[in-house]
Amino acid sequence: MNEYDSSRMADLLAQTHQIQSTVEEGDANVLLLNTCSVREKAQEKVFSQLGRWRKLKDKNPGLVIGVGGCVASQEGEMIMRRAPYVDIVFGPQTLHRLPKMLDEVRIKRVKALDISFPEIEKFDCLPPPEVEGVKAFVSIMEGCSKYCSFCVVPYTRGTEFSRPFDDVITEVYELAGQGVREVNLLGQNVNGYLGKTHDDQTISFADLLRFVAAVDGIDRVRYTTSHPLHFDDNLIAVYRDTPQLVSHLHLPVQAGADRILNLMKRGYSAQYYKDVVARLREARPDISLSSDFIIGFPGESDDDFEQTMALIEEIGFDQSFSFIYSQRPGTPAAELPDDVPMEIKKFRLARLQARINEMASEISASMIGSEQVVLVDGPSRKNPDELTGKTQNHRSVTFTGASDWIGRFVKVKITQGFVNSLRGEALGPVESVNTEVV
Repeated sequence: MNEYDSSRMADLLAQTHQIQSTVEEGDANVLLLNTCSVREKAQEKVFSQLGRWRKLKDKNPGLVIGVGGCVASQEGEMIMRRAPYVDIVFGPQTLHRLPKMLDEVRIKRVKALDISFPEIEKFDCLPPPEVEGVKAFVSIMEGCSKYCSFCVVPYTRGTEFSRPFDDVITEVYELAGQGVREVNLLGQNVNGYLGKTHDDQTISFADLLRFVAAVDGIDRVRYTTSHPLHFDDNLIAVYRDTPQLVSHLHLPVQAGADRILNLMKRGYSAQYYKDVVARLREARPDISLSSDFIIGFPGESDDDFEQTMALIEEIGFDQSFSFIYSQRPGTPAAELPDDVPMEIKKFRLARLQARINEMASEISASMIGSEQVVLVDGPSRKNPDELTGKTQNHRSVTFTGASDWIGRFVKVKITQGFVNSLRGEALGPVESVNTEVV
């Protein structure tokens, strides 16, 4: 979501002020910091970065510095008090007002702050997306109304709202017209999407996936991030009848012990989560799963953690985003005693990550000898003479191929497997995910 928001800021300011990106910070006359407050360390990094930018402003007093995103929404005026050289503070829902705020700073010589929560206005004011490459993000909803006890998102991005269906599908058509072949639908609770049409009908997330997959030129569809409570039969059926939807799902579980899930206010049990996975695998047997885990949540016992490890063994995750619990001000969990010693948290985290890495390595090894359809992103970062792209299960594959394959689907035979990446031998381009080598 932050990547998407950053790209939209660039699109907007390019249209209104002809502002272009620079390679070096020192060459810029506007510096914008898009922030996240999900974890404490990310928030601390904001002020470290601002401290470095202060030196640039000392040399160039006309430099405009802005802070946006969730930390801006949470801290508001405090950012300007702590870093008085900051000129603009804006929230995730007011990034479309950046041009006006920039004019206030430059023309009126006043600071600008807007961390309000308008809903659809943001998307109505943004220009059509401009993309480079064959992949693009599309934000379909924002905010969250789940109010998990550990999560700051409802307080920094507001309550849940869905973009109108007509707006979303129009954006997808525009992206396809620019050569995009893979779209990634975004939302804090993306599978809770309920979008209104021009004739006041309501489109579910499952139906939206089918419409997006039917857009000419869109051959691959991903989404993030989902909530277990919104996996109904209709969404499960999309995995059975829509080949454009990838065989990879990021489905956060957070913990494997019901007692901890209740304290987190997640609204489901470990067994419910396992039942969802079982239904998904019945519909799409080769689906790959990644998840989120919070380690050391207040009150987490050895037995609670062992239940999380047992769930990991039963599910067989391919990847994890796992972190030590970070107390976020203003959340209900912040009132709970943070009573798990740090050395125990670190030990548990290392053990969990090591086991999931082992599972990921086993899955990579099982792919050796298979033929995978890869959407080629571009040259490999490690070796520009090679190409790299993603498989359906979200693994990077490196292989030798022609430069004109970039942006195309290529069938690759896997020859080596690593923890989260692969090496292969190219068999040749394919016209789409469902065609043979041409």
